[in-house]
Amino acid sequence: MPGKIFIKNIQGEKELFSLGKVFRSAKRVGASDQEAKKIAAVVEREAYSGMKTTEIFQKVREMLEKKDPKAVMRFNLREAMRKLGPTGYSFEKYAGEIFKSMGYKVKLNLFIPGKCATYEIDFLAEKDNFIYIGECKYHKLPEGKVDLQVALANCARFHDILAAGKFGSKEVKSILVTNTKLTAEAIKFSECKDIDLLGWRYPAEQGLEYLIESRNLYPLTILPSFSGRLSESLSGQKTMLVKNILEMRDAGSSQTYDKGFSSLVKEAEILLGK
Repeated sequence: MPGKIFIKNIQGEKELFSLGKVFRSAKRVGASDQEAKKIAAVVEREAYSGMKTTEIFQKVREMLEKKDPKAVMRFNLREAMRKLGPTGYSFEKYAGEIFKSMGYKVKLNLFIPGKCATYEIDFLAEKDNFIYIGECKYHKLPEGKVDLQVALANCARFHDILAAGKFGSKEVKSILVTNTKLTAEAIKFSECKDIDLLGWRYPAEQGLEYLIESRNLYPLTILPSFSGRLSESLSGQKTMLVKNILEMRDAGSSQTYDKGFSSLVKEAEILLGK
């Protein structure tokens, strides 16, 4: 269509360039209305048909870096989630920290017998008379999505566990947690089966990014100085969140005098405004 700019999203699909999306992305991470409008105007001026959304992401990040270090760290949240891998800083451990922040007692990597088989469960979250049986699906690639097959397998596992009657009179629900998005089919099926979902921008206005930002549950991987030796050291101390860095500082941790740790403290202070 003449005058229209079609860009290429992460899945390689064409979509119409949206000035509003760029504006809202900048606003979400803390840019003022005026600054967000300037960023959106620059991106619109430089946008062209066939441009990748990753290029747009990079342009917004570069402009934020010049103006607001806190905003650029928040803008990198999705990339920080991608860095939560299958080893020391696993997504399962991080999901556990989210539920702990909501008052749940959390146990990780349990084997629970069902009626027909025994299953390894990523986490069990319990509060009062309610229990979540949690399944985590981590994707390293941003285009990865939780699809219907994953939802089907999660549902079958959950109902076999329920059939074993292990939890007595307690209310038990399944929740599927992912660092990326869910397909429409996975959402429709899980909602039909009364299975809760938590993913990127799902549920609407209450998704994973909302919980993280509203409760200051930023993973350590969002801090620019977090890497290498510090990663191994902090992983051994079961430190997962940015706010844990400031707690260590306040407790007088011996690592406070480490140059690398001092950099993390400064970045944590900027991100959390403390």
